[in-house]
Amino acid sequence: MTSPASSSDREKVVSKLPAWLRQALKIRAAQHGIEIQTAVEQGISDWCSLASATANVDTSGADSFSTFLPPGQWEQFREIATDRRVSLIQGLAQSVQLWLDSNPTPDVARPDVTRRIIVCNQKGGVGKTAITAGLGEALAEDANTLHPVRVAKALTKALRASETYGDETEPDESPLDIENLPGPGLRILLVDFDPQCHLTNQLGGTPLPMNGDSLTNHMAGDPKGNLRDLIISVDEEHFGDRLHLLPACNDAFLLDVRLSAVRAREAALERALAPLETDYDVIIVDCPPSLGLSMDAAAYYGRRREGEKTGQSGALIVVQAEDSSADAYDLLTTQIDDLRGDLQVDIDYLGIVVNLYDSRRGYIATSSLQGWVDIKDPRVVGLIGDLKEQKEAVRVKQPLLSYAPKSQQAVGMRALAREVL
Repeated sequence: MTSPASSSDREKVVSKLPAWLRQALKIRAAQHGIEIQTAVEQGISDWCSLASATANVDTSGADSFSTFLPPGQWEQFREIATDRRVSLIQGLAQSVQLWLDSNPTPDVARPDVTRRIIVCNQKGGVGKTAITAGLGEALAEDANTLHPVRVAKALTKALRASETYGDETEPDESPLDIENLPGPGLRILLVDFDPQCHLTNQLGGTPLPMNGDSLTNHMAGDPKGNLRDLIISVDEEHFGDRLHLLPACNDAFLLDVRLSAVRAREAALERALAPLETDYDVIIVDCPPSLGLSMDAAAYYGRRREGEKTGQSGALIVVQAEDSSADAYDLLTTQIDDLRGDLQVDIDYLGIVVNLYDSRRGYIATSSLQGWVDIKDPRVVGLIGDLKEQKEAVRVKQPLLSYAPKSQQAVGMRALAREVL
């Protein structure tokens, strides 16, 4: 968003607007990436340029509204409102409505090619599932609603805040910059590719039965139906049917064995999911803690396709601020680099997410975090604290961003989503 002008550049004016119009102005200005005061200035300027007042706006229940305008604009507005025999409140409401009409809600920016994000690390317990779910939820949030987002650009700022204020700091108490922004409004498919079915269970789904159809069957070339029929919608009330889940089945424990008999097995996941891609803007795959054939298939699915820009699809690596994550990271990147060389494909790293961070664990946590930050390529794109809201959301089997939308973890997930975008 554009930087607000200082009060020395503008003069403060106070009037009234109805709550519904203030909210519409706030959301639309955020959608267009401009300050509210700039939108009001444009609206008043356009209204003053009209030959006459526009249609009356319902101003019942109007309450105090203040903004900053260029010197002299408000006086000019008052004079024109008087000439038109329109109250200041009605004239301001008409000006705001005129700006809203002239600046309609922008279309959701959709990718030309369905983006494929592979959330991975062969080490279990780092929270890949929580990151998969949180990222998907953040990308699917309503584009016509404002949500609190952490907009601090420097990770060192986040680290400094965590060390100073602790990990229980609420968003409105934190020195990190919080801004209310519209949701991306994207159509998201979460793929539970882990036979342990954690993503399925956490989001309130039911693992697929062993004797039915599954992603494993489609990858092994033995489908029993249409993969679309297995997909379920997640919390439609909050996400408006933009967030879907392909549940897991325990038969994925046998996937590596079944893939060993499949031709071009590295492309098995792509063959299975390709028919679904036209329905979604982003497909996010929650990978198992494995370095087997299934991980090869996932990494290959995230490769950069012909005509796709660098960094649109690829691997998002989840780690913790401790030593064992570093060992697992080396194993994973070695596997991906080997796959790159063997198959002559480009697999991009989308970044590192440091999850379950708690500076109160002392030097090991803070020094490990600094070690991740120092890598630079891939860079750290997210820092998510080890807080109670995520555990509570899992317990009640609800998405974090609908269970605790203003929590520090939710704010961080939205920041991650915008870094990935």
